[in-house]
Amino acid sequence: MTITTGTTAPADNGVNVEALLGVREASADSPEITQFQWRSTATWVNGTHSRSDIEGFYGFGAEQVHHTTFSLDADHPLQFAAKDNGPTPVEYVLAALGSCLTAGVAAVAQQRQIQLRSVKANLTAEMDLQGILGADPDVRNGFSGVTVSYEIDADASPEDIRALVAQSQKRSAVFDIMTNPTDVTVSVV
Repeated sequence: MTITTGTTAPADNGVNVEALLGVREASADSPEITQFQWRSTATWVNGTHSRSDIEGFYGFGAEQVHHTTFSLDADHPLQFAAKDNGPTPVEYVLAALGSCLTAGVAAVAQQRQIQLRSVKANLTAEMDLQGILGADPDVRNGFSGVTVSYEIDADASPEDIRALVAQSQKRSAVFDIMTNPTDVTVSVV
């Protein structure tokens, strides 16, 4: 961790905190604008390969569309007798967690006027495949543990950097999804 002190220029981490705070303030008078629905469509390609498309969502009281459709391929590695056409779904979960936490670090740093030079999150997850393979019904199908380790270079003390990470974790949607039960309904139409 590199720390430089004595900078007088305002922090510019590329986050429009004023817009975020504006939404928070507007939600006091119009709480319905904070109700969002995120969407993704996963289509089977072949074998264990699927492609998920993300295009539209509902938020700010209306239907919204991304500037482009985002397509994400998922597959399993050659070691699982698959084609390795993309990351595994569980690797996407790790990427989502790292991305959400890191975005939070940047936003909180901007709000606190801390200039970031670099932020890198290293994520690892432990998993026993006996669960997913049905070899042991007492073994969980998912992760047994996840570790996130940050390397942050910023104009801040180690205590301030730890506070950035803690606040990011506190406000991270993906961290919340992974650490709290979420109702999931699966149906066939």
